[in-house]
Amino acid sequence: ENISDFSLNITDCTQVVVPEEVFFTVAAAGILENLFVLIAVVRNKNLHLPMYFFICSLAISDMLGSLYKTLENIFIILCKMGYLTRRGDFEKKLDDAMDSMFILSLLGSIFSLLAIAADRYITIFYALRYHNIMTLRRALVILAIIWTFCAGSSIAIALFSYEAATVIPFTILFPLMMFFILCLYVHMFLLARSHAKKIASLPTSTVHQRTNMKGAITLTIFLGVFLCCWAPFVLHILLARFCPHNPYCACYMSIFHVNGTLIMCNAIIDPMIFAFRSPELRSTFKKMFCCAR
Repeated sequence: ENISDFSLNITDCTQVVVPEEVFFTVAAAGILENLFVLIAVVRNKNLHLPMYFFICSLAISDMLGSLYKTLENIFIILCKMGYLTRRGDFEKKLDDAMDSMFILSLLGSIFSLLAIAADRYITIFYALRYHNIMTLRRALVILAIIWTFCAGSSIAIALFSYEAATVIPFTILFPLMMFFILCLYVHMFLLARSHAKKIASLPTSTVHQRTNMKGAITLTIFLGVFLCCWAPFVLHILLARFCPHNPYCACYMSIFHVNGTLIMCNAIIDPMIFAFRSPELRSTFKKMFCCAR
């Protein structure tokens, strides 16, 4: 709907359509992979740590993103078959609910990454006091605040999504949070060496420092994948709101399905990073599959 007839007439770009089978396959894979992550953390008591709880929060966000695209495609199929209309009251409420789920997924991912970044920062620079600062109870309180805020914000944004005053803060939040995390990274890596020298006299400092920096590198990979998968869709929202009649904007919006597929790919890639970077989680996965066999 955001691509008007006028914009379609003044651009030669044809809309890129991703087959529905691809959508459902990618979405199902993302949901299952992240579900395995949640089950692994619940079953292994060694993973009952703040860091893995924040990772579970990110996994839930990824699952919501995949579930959103799945429901959206089912909705489109039902509309094409004539079971639903595009302008009915029920359909509008259903569309608002799905939009709210999408926004919840995006906000949940952003704040989960921010929580993981803060956890890594404390682990590196306050290693000796980490367990006193980031307790399991505090981690759960942080997650409760994050998801309460994200749920309220997603409902408000979905209800007033046609207002520029709502779209602008939502789209500004994305680069603002990413910039904040990036600044945290720069500070983290610049001071890591000097901090390592201060605790070099401790017997286990080298091992701890390697582990902590490994966690920081893992978070860097998370952030890079998140930006590559979500930034094109956020750009689409901006263009659809502020320049729908521009032929260049309309040409970019013709790859809407591709941008949606990238979001679901994020849900597939993140669990692979979990398994590849965490030996404990990888071992839990192996035990789960062996027991299942």
